[in-house]
Amino acid sequence: MAKANPVPGAPSPGRPVRNPLSLVRVDATGGRLAAAVSVAFFLQSIPLQITQLPRSEPVWSIGVLVLIGGSLLAVVAASIFQRGVRPAYISFPIVYLLALVTWPFAVTDVEGAQADSGSYWLYFLLTIATALATFSLDVRLAAAYTLIAPVIYGVIRVTPSGGASEPLLAVLDSVYSILLGGGILILVTVLRYAATGVDVAQQNALERYSHAVRHHAMEAERVQVDAIVHDSVLTTLLSAARAYSPEAKALAATMAGNAIGHLRDAVATAPDSEATISGEIVAQRIVSAAESMSQPFTVRTHAETWCQIPIPVAEAAYSATVQAMVNSLQHAGSGVDRWVDITSHGHESFTIEIGDRGAGFDLDAIPTERLGVRVSILERVASAGGHVDIQTAPGEGTLLRLHWDPPGDEESESGFDETEGPE
Repeated sequence: MAKANPVPGAPSPGRPVRNPLSLVRVDATGGRLAAAVSVAFFLQSIPLQITQLPRSEPVWSIGVLVLIGGSLLAVVAASIFQRGVRPAYISFPIVYLLALVTWPFAVTDVEGAQADSGSYWLYFLLTIATALATFSLDVRLAAAYTLIAPVIYGVIRVTPSGGASEPLLAVLDSVYSILLGGGILILVTVLRYAATGVDVAQQNALERYSHAVRHHAMEAERVQVDAIVHDSVLTTLLSAARAYSPEAKALAATMAGNAIGHLRDAVATAPDSEATISGEIVAQRIVSAAESMSQPFTVRTHAETWCQIPIPVAEAAYSATVQAMVNSLQHAGSGVDRWVDITSHGHESFTIEIGDRGAGFDLDAIPTERLGVRVSILERVASAGGHVDIQTAPGEGTLLRLHWDPPGDEESESGFDETEGPE
């Protein structure tokens, strides 16, 4: 394999590019922070657990600790590995609410419970439950949970089994929890709306760029056709109209043949097909596009010498790569590994691989009206003289390989090394 040669200004190979604010990043960062704070609050409640749990049924005490501790470990693991985040985060609020409503029925030492002048140990986990509900539930359900859970705690706290706390203290505890949970809910909701706006703006920018590319191609083709019509066809028609002598008629016939040849060449050759750019420039544009995506892509470049690529091929490769990345964001799922490998084999060929370890799909089941793969990728690359290989299956991720060989080189074998595809 060629030695890695990063694009100037691009991140080093193997490192995911940094992305702007996005919904996925807000949820991931906020979720990790919530998991860290949850562990801190749970550790803070341990001294009270040691004092207060012996006053309850042993089966209830052990069961509650196992369920709460297990769900908290699941939250921490999900926040680290970004797998099963929503089920893990939603488990803690459910377990906590179950522990809260069964708490007064499990108390065996009512007098000892009433002797506690402070808060019950479950109070320290109330903020954890409301915060994790914010990240795992719909805004309305999270708001309802943030209001209902503290109210339940306050009501139980004034009962004999709950410690017969002073009503004012119970109300203050409930109000404080509602304000803190509500503040977290508002902050997270605002950040999510802002991140969603960034995602929408990014998608709109990509669509506008795609329209601009198509408009540029159509305009370039129009200019070329106009030039042919003006320089060849109209001149030929004018010469033919004035051809009275045999010599003039012969000249008009020759001009007509040349005009037909120009039109034939215009159909077979794209505008500016002789102009070329370095594959390094294409790689830089792909790196810039990856940086604007709402989820991270690991971008790697491999080249000892960058090949020169015709401009139509470069445009097709870039547009197809961006479309493949957008498809991955839309269909592969959140939190999955995504990568782009750009390889230049000297002056022999140019290859781009776009892959993810997401949901995958059945290529044969794509409807004909869906243009993302069939037109935006397969037909676009094929029309520029390249070819596309796709390796995918439901649940096994997706790997697209865009390959171009300079004219005159033997076409390389298509297909993939099975060890390089998504697992």
